[in-house]
Amino acid sequence: MTNTFGFILCIIYVFGMIGLAEGLRRWRGYGSGFTRKVIHIGVGMMSWFLPFLFTSPWPFVAACGGFMILNLLDWRYGFFNAMQSSNRSNLGTVYFPLAAAVVALVFWDQPPLMVAALMPLTWGDGLAPVVGAAYGRHIYRIHTSTRSLEGSAGFFVAGFVFTWLALWVMPGLPDISPVQALLPALVIMAITTVIEAVSIWGLDNLAVTAAAILILRVWPF
Repeated sequence: MTNTFGFILCIIYVFGMIGLAEGLRRWRGYGSGFTRKVIHIGVGMMSWFLPFLFTSPWPFVAACGGFMILNLLDWRYGFFNAMQSSNRSNLGTVYFPLAAAVVALVFWDQPPLMVAALMPLTWGDGLAPVVGAAYGRHIYRIHTSTRSLEGSAGFFVAGFVFTWLALWVMPGLPDISPVQALLPALVIMAITTVIEAVSIWGLDNLAVTAAAILILRVWPF
């Protein structure tokens, strides 16, 4: 597959996820808090296919740069209702593609680590507010952000499952067994759960990913 074709597929996929989320918003009446996370998880899962779409990280980095600009314009002017946040100080949709671009550059030759580094952000941060909204009873507040212990638990569990799977299932080097993947996944999620709990202004999208990158860089696989 050529990089150009991979780039086109990447763009189509992302806009397809936005269209799906917008369809759910209109058809089922879901709020943007839910549909944002549909896009968040769907786009994050694209990381599993990056080694098959591109021969180098740079076309993907270029796509991420384009979506950073688009997401910033959307944050400012509100093009996509399914992506809107009720917190106007939250630039998480802008930080997400930046985090993905950095991960691709750092771990391009190590696909299991590349995908694993994005799973706390993809699934942990994706499901935490959904779980918190549905089941949150024990509320805590950090600055202007309101979270729940149930949501933080959802962050940990969802992120752990998919970080562990990425380390184990994703083909490429390092070759990691399911048992070897358990401890780094647990450490990553223990640390990133705390980081997510205390982050403000959408900076968890950067801080969570930075912590995952650092742990995976130093872990003796």
